[in-house]
Amino acid sequence: MAAELQAKYTKLAQEYSKLRAQNQVLKKAVVDEQASSNSLKEEVKQREQSLRKAEQEMDSLSFRNQQLAKRVELLQEELQVIEAKSKKGKSKADSPSQPSYQTQSVFDEDLQKKIQENERLHIQFYEADELHRQQEARLQTRLEQLEKDAEQHQAVVDGLASKYMDTIEKLQSDKARLEIKVQTLEREAKECRLRTEECQQQLRKYQTELSTQLKHNSSVIQEKVPFNDTKYSNYNSLNVPTHNRRHQLKARDAAGQAVGFIQDLVSALLNFHSYTEQRVHIYPLDSSIEPVSPLNQKFSQYLHENAGYVRPLEEAMLQLHQSITEDTVTVLETVGKLQDFSKSFTTYTSFLQKILPYQLKSLDEECDVPLCTGSLSAKNRELQSDMKRVTAVFEKLQKYISLLALPSLRLDAMPQSSSSAVFTQLSACLHGLHDTTKEMSKHYSQKVALEQELPNITQKLRTTNECLLSSLASLTNNTNKIATFFSNNLDFFTSSAGYGPRGGNGSLNPQQAHSMLSNKRHASDYMLALRRLRPESVPYTEALSNRRILTSSTESREGLMQQVQQSQEKIARLEQEKEHWLLEAQLGRVRLEKENQRIAELEARLSAALGDCIAAPAHADSVSTGPAEPEKDEKTCREASQSTSLVGILTTTPTDESVGDEESREHLIKTHYMARVAELTTQLQVSDSKAVHFHAECRALAKRLAIAEKSREALTEKMKQANQNITSLQDELSTTKRSYEDQLSMMSDHLCSMNETLSKQREEIDTLKLGNKKLVHSFIPLFCEETTMGSAELRTELENLLKSLNIDFVSVEHPEVFTVEEMMPYVQHLNGAVAKNLFLKDKKKKGLWLVSARHDRQVNLNDLAKKLGLGSGNLRFADEAAMSEKLRVGQGCATALALFCDKDQSVRFVLDSDLANGGHERVYFHPMTNAASLGLKPDDLMKFLKETGHEPILHNFD
Repeated sequence: MAAELQAKYTKLAQEYSKLRAQNQVLKKAVVDEQASSNSLKEEVKQREQSLRKAEQEMDSLSFRNQQLAKRVELLQEELQVIEAKSKKGKSKADSPSQPSYQTQSVFDEDLQKKIQENERLHIQFYEADELHRQQEARLQTRLEQLEKDAEQHQAVVDGLASKYMDTIEKLQSDKARLEIKVQTLEREAKECRLRTEECQQQLRKYQTELSTQLKHNSSVIQEKVPFNDTKYSNYNSLNVPTHNRRHQLKARDAAGQAVGFIQDLVSALLNFHSYTEQRVHIYPLDSSIEPVSPLNQKFSQYLHENAGYVRPLEEAMLQLHQSITEDTVTVLETVGKLQDFSKSFTTYTSFLQKILPYQLKSLDEECDVPLCTGSLSAKNRELQSDMKRVTAVFEKLQKYISLLALPSLRLDAMPQSSSSAVFTQLSACLHGLHDTTKEMSKHYSQKVALEQELPNITQKLRTTNECLLSSLASLTNNTNKIATFFSNNLDFFTSSAGYGPRGGNGSLNPQQAHSMLSNKRHASDYMLALRRLRPESVPYTEALSNRRILTSSTESREGLMQQVQQSQEKIARLEQEKEHWLLEAQLGRVRLEKENQRIAELEARLSAALGDCIAAPAHADSVSTGPAEPEKDEKTCREASQSTSLVGILTTTPTDESVGDEESREHLIKTHYMARVAELTTQLQVSDSKAVHFHAECRALAKRLAIAEKSREALTEKMKQANQNITSLQDELSTTKRSYEDQLSMMSDHLCSMNETLSKQREEIDTLKLGNKKLVHSFIPLFCEETTMGSAELRTELENLLKSLNIDFVSVEHPEVFTVEEMMPYVQHLNGAVAKNLFLKDKKKKGLWLVSARHDRQVNLNDLAKKLGLGSGNLRFADEAAMSEKLRVGQGCATALALFCDKDQSVRFVLDSDLANGGHERVYFHPMTNAASLGLKPDDLMKFLKETGHEPILHNFD
């Protein structure tokens, strides 16, 4: 790892040195370019100075020329005056005319000189003007070239800057990542060293322990073991072999996966053979219309039997998988069902060899069909070669599978090294089968594509071909899965089986495997018999909690028993009181009978006393005092009697009707005590249920408390790990932050330097552009004046043409506009449709198009190009120079009325069908200028276009 890091660092250093060298070269190039731009600026300044001098000379010459022209006019006027005077003075003598003639000759000579001088000045002015124009054009081209060079250099500088910035950022990020990786690797190295020391200590410890155990075991073996049965293969074969259980589980898993793959392969092969049989009945001759050839009949008969050869593969593999269990020994010597699979595969390979000639002849018959093309015949020949290769690959697979099945019949048939080589070759052969089926599927798809173009193709054949292609695709996918599965498990197949006799000598004999497995079962049964189940015990914490619950329940039980005893005592006392009150009731009945007798006697005595009316008052007093005694006794009987008991105080007042009341009172007391006993019983049951419920709740709370303690410990561990992760992340964050700060500081310095250079270059470019604009603006007024004059003349010419065609038009003046949106506020009050115009060109044929559509229509150039037959993306806007040349209008002035300037009809016209047939009162266009709009009737517009020779192409822009 350190060597790789050193190599990466050296590589990064080399790249950095290269980048620094390239950066120096670029800086030098930028400095040279700045020097050249400075020299060019000086040269431009000199040219400007010379240009200003030439302009000043031109101004002085023009001024001098004007003065001379005025002087010539004055001289001509004087000459005319002199000639008039000379005509009037014919009668005068010759002597006075002589001086005038001399004066005239002097003026003529002077005039001739001035004319010659004027001509020479004109020639000089023209030459200076031509020289100035040439110099200006040369400087203009030079300036454009320099601007292009400056832009190119700037683009190169920007590209290199961005490139190197990205490279520097990438290198810095790589450096930071590598630093972090180095730190992690150093930490891992320290940990590895610590673990190595611990492992060495443990190794020394284990070595000492093993040496002592070895000495002890060797002494025990020498003393106790009479002989070593591993020395003899016959005895050793009866021992339970050492085995790897994982290897057996892996073998069963691999066999299960192989069963799935073989099932998919069998399904794909069945579909392929069945659809091939169906195709033979359809093509080249349809069996429903005419009989097929004898060859194809035989071929179809063989294909019909494919299930009898393909299905046994799946059944044999399924039996092989079922024979591999966890209790069996799975090696080549013990897998007898592999021989059955080999036989089934051999049978299927023989079937492929049998149908191969018929398949080749059937393809030859397809080639002999009159409608078969040369390319289709070539595809048939490729399919023939593919069929041969597939059959050959299946033959190779059959040989390898037969070799792998041999050890189950004869023990010494194949050594371990040879079996590894056979597995390797089998894997390569499976990959070859996948490649061959892939090529066959590819060629068959190409053949089907060619057959689709034949005129005699039927829907049934198309469907069959699609099914064949899907079966071939499934076959290709299945062979790929099988080859990939075998390659992934090749190490497992070629590795040692993990089974073998003790001592590692020899190999397993299939005939001895049965007895060995029975011995293994006996040994496992014996070990199970020796294993005794430990009695179940209650955990200590649960026992403590149960003890607490038991003590609490015992205490509550004792309390309840005391309450029951108290209740029983109360019941006994109440029974005693009940008996007492029963006795009292009997006594009360006796007393009542006595009182009734006394009352009867008193009534008799009273009646006797009433009968003796003549009795003396003394006798009456005695009679009156006589019943006072019974009344007194009655009062004493009727006095309130009170009795206290545990229930409460019962107050009774005896009356005459006390006998019936006593019975009802007894019944009430009985019901009261019975209700009280029932109430106490329910309270006892409720308290029992509450105690059980509280016991269950306490147990649940104890369990929840234990679970909460465990979760708290787990959360504590997680919190510790999270804190460790946070500290490590904080360390990484600090290192990353420092590295990013360093990178940002470096990048900011680099950006400052780049911004300075860019600002300098922009200033230079701005100065150059400013000088160029000054030159251009000096010619703009002249061009604008000429354009304005030209548009006015063209508008007059257009209006004259419309008048000559008897076309009525309406003209609306408005400010100059360059877009439809700017124009609409000035023309939206008009009745009619306002048109917008596009001047386009064809990219391929270089043709010119003028498109006029209603102002609110969306014009899609791609759709318009498709409908015009130009191809999508071939229509684009033409430049202003072409429009000025063909239609003699400038930017913002494109109009359909400018077509009268297109004398050679080189511009094709596309008109919105809504403008022609939309029922509008008028249609408005620019009249060769964007400062007005001119409205025509749709019929007059078509008349105008016919006159100019431009037949419009109507198009609906909805």
